[in-house]
Amino acid sequence: MIPTRRFGRTGLPMPLLSLGGMRFQQSWSDLPPAELLDASQAQVEAVLRAARDAGLHHVETARHYGTSERQLGLAMARCPDPRRLLQTKVPPDVDPARFEAELSLSFERLQVERVDLVAVHGINRPDHLHQTLRPGGCREVLDRWQRQGRIGHVGFSTHAPLPLILEAIASDAFDYINLHWYYIRRDNTPALQAARRHDMGVFLISPTDKGGHLHSPSPRLLELCAPLHPIVFNDLFCLATPEVHTISVGAARPADLDLHLEAVALLDQAAALVPPVDARLQAALLDRHGAAWLSSWSEGLPDWPQTPGEINLPVLLWLHTLLEGWDLQGFCRARYGLLGQGGHWFPGQNAAAFVDPGAGGLEPVSADDLRRVLAASPWREQIPAILRDLHHRLAGPSVGRLGSA
Repeated sequence: MIPTRRFGRTGLPMPLLSLGGMRFQQSWSDLPPAELLDASQAQVEAVLRAARDAGLHHVETARHYGTSERQLGLAMARCPDPRRLLQTKVPPDVDPARFEAELSLSFERLQVERVDLVAVHGINRPDHLHQTLRPGGCREVLDRWQRQGRIGHVGFSTHAPLPLILEAIASDAFDYINLHWYYIRRDNTPALQAARRHDMGVFLISPTDKGGHLHSPSPRLLELCAPLHPIVFNDLFCLATPEVHTISVGAARPADLDLHLEAVALLDQAAALVPPVDARLQAALLDRHGAAWLSSWSEGLPDWPQTPGEINLPVLLWLHTLLEGWDLQGFCRARYGLLGQGGHWFPGQNAAAFVDPGAGGLEPVSADDLRRVLAASPWREQIPAILRDLHHRLAGPSVGRLGSA
């Protein structure tokens, strides 16, 4: 069975693996029960049963994961688990009455009277935090439901910049956090450390998909991670980090659990298994990019609101680094496509306004425009060419999801 860890100050025995409910929904539209297909529902029940039997007793979903809540509610009734810990997530709202209506709808869809964990979903901007914590705001609604015994513990999920995440943690208004952090993305390390100081539970969001599309790894990544599968390596890397309590497994079918269960079985060997793979991955980056780029590519980059055309240079140069170093083509294409479409879940624009502004009616951005805001970057002269190359390699339809977990 899967070991558990104390989920911060909630005190809950949290399994190291959690079943994420985003991938097993039939549709991203909230369909009525009559439109749910028998085959789709049978698949949800098969995943839920396999997860329960393997020890993934924590199940999480969200109000806006399409049919996920509705299908999970039906499946849980047919697949009971006395140890089940249930989490859902509801986005903040300027109107707490609307927030409460969405919360009520979650409970209705899930067919439950009580939920162990409720997260304010997507505290991504300062106004989201204000809507939650202001007098009379969303947190007070959750407080009332807690007093009524309908909610166990309250947390938040986030795609926010690090300073806002740290502000939300410092408020001490939340018992746990759903956070993006994995091998390819460690800029939120200070948030992990702050969460530990505040004794918060830490749940890592979608480490397989958002951690590099590890379900469909490139041949280069497979070679560099051998003898481990990239999923197993990333799971070991995350779970060997003491601040982390659980990681999400987004399973669409029972077999999607297998590699994650393999990682848990190997966890006591992580100290021996992780460093050699880490060394090969870092050597590959060094070989493709050189030490100068790796040590300084992020220096002097303006945030996207201060960049002409709102081009998100930190994200684009990060994608360039991953693409060149480890050939993460599918992941980089998906992330690139979300820029300009992801709203506050994935803010800023890709390089289209600079490379091909006529294609989307965008206001043109020139190389001189970029150089003016890159005065503090040691790569000021090279970045325009990097953006052109990145756009030509990655531009196309997005294959990502907004606000996914």
